[in-house]
Amino acid sequence: MQDVMRAARLHDIGSAMTVDEIPIPTPDSDEVLVRVEACGVVPNLGNVIKNYPTWFPDLPLPKLPAIFGLDSAGTVVAVGKRVFNFMEGDRVYVNPARFCGSCRSCRSDDALSCERFGYSGYFGFSPAANDLLRHHPYGGFAQFMSAPQYSLVKLPANVSFDQAARFGYLGTAYAALRRGNAGPGMTVLVNGATGTLGLGAVLLALALGVTRVLAVARDVDLLETVRRLAPQRIDTFSTTGTQSLQQWAYDTTSGAGVDLVVDTLGPGAPASAVTDAIDCLHRGAQAVHVGGVSELVPMNLFKLMAAQVQWLGSNWFTAGQGQDLADMAERGLLDLSVYETTAFSLDQINEALSSIAGRHGGFSNFVIKPQL
Repeated sequence: MQDVMRAARLHDIGSAMTVDEIPIPTPDSDEVLVRVEACGVVPNLGNVIKNYPTWFPDLPLPKLPAIFGLDSAGTVVAVGKRVFNFMEGDRVYVNPARFCGSCRSCRSDDALSCERFGYSGYFGFSPAANDLLRHHPYGGFAQFMSAPQYSLVKLPANVSFDQAARFGYLGTAYAALRRGNAGPGMTVLVNGATGTLGLGAVLLALALGVTRVLAVARDVDLLETVRRLAPQRIDTFSTTGTQSLQQWAYDTTSGAGVDLVVDTLGPGAPASAVTDAIDCLHRGAQAVHVGGVSELVPMNLFKLMAAQVQWLGSNWFTAGQGQDLADMAERGLLDLSVYETTAFSLDQINEALSSIAGRHGGFSNFVIKPQL
């Protein structure tokens, strides 16, 4: 195998990425080397690399020059001597979550709350995350990447690399639904249902057997496309109308209200959209927030207390939950055929970042294919 690879790297905040030749990484004893076939383009990545230090100064980016790329899928081409359940030739998705394994959270089986938690190929969640990002500097916008064995998800033959490059959003939605105990007999409201994360929540709610999905968003045409995925189980509501969301939700559920709200709204959504959805919950119900609304959300705490309503945060998923996705897709429970893939080469990385704003809502799947 060659000694060097091509990788798209960011050298300066606000500048374009450049494609450089750098050495192929050598996996540690508990790591594998993956030949990257597809890597998803996060819709917000362009904003992150231009504005991240200003928006979130306490959350560190990788040391520059850095290889980004959050959702990678490819083939294992080398394994370390302490890798036990993966071998050369395995098709895998690489979960970018990195954790230390030794802090109190990690030792309590809560690695997603690790004090050094970060995303390889994206950013960290505290200054301490630099310790891990320094040891795991490879994202998916490169021909090869090393990854710890704990991050790998085995892919079945009927899940393409392009589809697996969407697992980050699907897994995030899945973890939120699991946190809210979503399942048969429940009515789940997905706020922002036509977006990248919201569509994943709809698909996973269907896969988990949720009886009824209330899909809430702005775009009427996209909502109709979502409804057609399962017209007997999905009802839609556009926030561009004049009707109250709360009134619609209670009317639609014959006055029962909603069992679970999964809020997937992005940074530009108004705070009122969050509180409007929470008002749809019945007594004792839950809301799980996995979006990125940047506006401060005013909350009537007395109202939450009196109604025993829980409002939870959730921001990622484990590799084990990622394996659940792969298994559900293999057996036909999770339909990944709805995604419309637009592929770019490494040389087109900046074009991909600039054109993703014109995507077809959550149905568009923008991927970088480093081997092109």
